[in-house]
Amino acid sequence: MNTGFDLPFELPNIPEPVFPKRIFNIRDYGATPDGRTLNTKAFRMAVADCQAQGGGSIRVPEGDWLTGPIHLRSNIRLHLERGALMRFSTCFEDYLPVVFTRWEGVECYNYSPLIYAIDCENVAVTGEGTFDGQGQAWWHWKQLQHPAAKELYHAQYNGIPAEKRIFGSEEKALRPQFLQTIRCRNVLFEGVTFINGPMWTMHPVYCENVIIRDVTVITTGPNGDGLNPDSCRNVLVEGCNFDTGDDCIAINSGMNEDGWRVGVPCEYIHIRNCTMSEGHGAISIGSGMSGGVRNLYAHDCIVTGGDQGIRIKSMRGRGIKVQCRP
Repeated sequence: MNTGFDLPFELPNIPEPVFPKRIFNIRDYGATPDGRTLNTKAFRMAVADCQAQGGGSIRVPEGDWLTGPIHLRSNIRLHLERGALMRFSTCFEDYLPVVFTRWEGVECYNYSPLIYAIDCENVAVTGEGTFDGQGQAWWHWKQLQHPAAKELYHAQYNGIPAEKRIFGSEEKALRPQFLQTIRCRNVLFEGVTFINGPMWTMHPVYCENVIIRDVTVITTGPNGDGLNPDSCRNVLVEGCNFDTGDDCIAINSGMNEDGWRVGVPCEYIHIRNCTMSEGHGAISIGSGMSGGVRNLYAHDCIVTGGDQGIRIKSMRGRGIKVQCRP
């Protein structure tokens, strides 16, 4: 990629995912846009039908749509049209059974993220609509999570396998992420607005070829990061707007022993033409960066508020190597 600057590394050209032209309108599966009817079953049926027919776009037209978690599959685009508001259930049990996740740098099984994809190729969330995580229902868990977080950190320190690190209860109180893709290839988030997630907003993990373009994140809750590329390779972030209760963009690669065990860096990250109006750090590295961070390039961003523009954070004994060029 030619940036017009003398870079110490070559930035890759990241391919955009391509989808079949088939359209699956959520209305055709019985979904009701009254803001009260839970449409989880309709979304599951649409995803299953789309997958069975080889992929396409799930269209969410104008309206107020209430749903539980949405699990995407390969070759599927979730598309919100202008005027579409998708609000997520505040019933915690709707996000069970537990799924594999990486929670603040440590692998475990926890509540499903609100939008989730694992082991997929060609997956996207696009449009001009708004996702409302209704995270206020979860935010008080920040004060309750400390025993479970400590349990999780001790589990990874003691080498307990991830499949035995089971959480996903109100007693454990580990909040789910808003949008998480795990071990996916060719990922696109474009155009949509995210407001008020339970915690981290966009969280690609172990992904390759990720484009985040023209997305707006507005969230004031605790740990309300805007974007957390986590042990990913080839990530382009452009034209996005962040107003967050924590870091706007935080580059991660795992925490402590678990990050060393997985050993996957976050690398070839290109950030450009973004606006950060509020956040602890506009562009942060860490604190979970035990897999290493390298080949990060950011330019032409506007930072109008928050604590720091560039924030590099870790703790004694955690890190491996950070290689970046602001």
